[in-house]
This record gives sequence, C-alpha cells and structure tokens, in this order.
Amino acid sequence: MGNTAGLVLAAGAGRRFGQPKALVQYDGRSLLDRAVATLRDGGCRQVLAVLGAGAEQALSAAQEAFTPVLNRRWGQGLSTSLKAGLAAVPERYDGVVVTLVDQPRVEAEAVRRLIAAADGGATVAIATYGGRPGHPMYFAREHLDGIAAGASGDRGARDFIAANPGLVREVACPGDPVDVDTPADLEALRHPSPA
Repeated sequence: MGNTAGLVLAAGAGRRFGQPKALVQYDGRSLLDRAVATLRDGGCRQVLAVLGAGAEQALSAAQEAFTPVLNRRWGQGLSTSLKAGLAAVPERYDGVVVTLVDQPRVEAEAVRRLIAAADGGATVAIATYGGRPGHPMYFAREHLDGIAAGASGDRGARDFIAANPGLVREVACPGDPVDVDTPADLEALRHPSPA
C-alpha cells in the first residue's frame, strides 16, 4: 500500500459546540482519537494532527499516537491549519490524506480507497458519498505547495481543486461524512430519527 501520511485538521475552538471539537466525546472516544485511528487503520504510515484551541488538553487526553503540529494562528481560519499541516508532512511521504476532526463517521475504508487511487496514479483523490464530494481527500506531494498557496480564510483546498478539475479523481466511499458542529448534531448521530 502507498507511502502516505495522514493529516487531521483539529485546531478550531468549536465555538458552537462550547469546546474544541478535538476534545468532544463520541461513543467513548474523542473525535481526535477517532480521526487519528481512521487514518491509521486506513493505511496512513504516520498521522499528524494540527492542534490549536485546547492543544494542551487534546495532547494530554489523546489515546492514539500521532505527531502534533501546533497552529498558533488557528483563529484565522481552516486554511492556516491546512498550511501548517501540509508544511509538516515529512519529505519521505509521497502524499497525504487529509480529514477533518468533526466527521466521526468517516470510515477507514474511505482512506484505503483513496490510497488505492493514489497507487493507481491519482495525484488528487476525493471521497464521494452518493456522488457528492467530501472528506477525506488525498493530495500527492507535488501539489502540496500549490494547495497551500491557494488556501485562505476558511477555504482549504477548494480553490486548488476548482482550478484543476482534470487532476481530480472522485472515489466512491462508504460512510457518512456528516459534520458535528453542535451538541445537537452529535445527539442526532447518537439517536437518529426514524426515517
């Protein structure tokens, strides 16, 4: 399987949640531990996690092993975390799978499929769910500088992807990439309403 790192973006304050999302518990594990394990179990050889708000608490509470990357500018938007994380990916890796801390239902199988797409020649691969793009996303090393250069505010890789549609391979994945932004979102995951 590929020579791929994993990157969790987990620096935000989680204002609507009332605490940093990295610390939020879901099914007995923190969202940070879940995201790190998903990347590792999916085949990432090293997992990095960008921390900001509550970084010390997140580090002391973590049960999963990861390489911490501190983003002191986390309040300036997601792009600062993406830039810090991409810059920290060791040179020995051919690419990186990026995921968000607040999507606890992303599955390791999605990561495996993205790495398989990279092994098959894809340099940008995006998980899709029912045809809709989401996370995680794979980026080959050759694109990391361009992605970082185009990221600003809360816009991560979106502009790079929009400017380079011919590079993008969409990969159908199982799972449910729903964001957990509030306690109500988390409660809805725990107790889904009947369909």
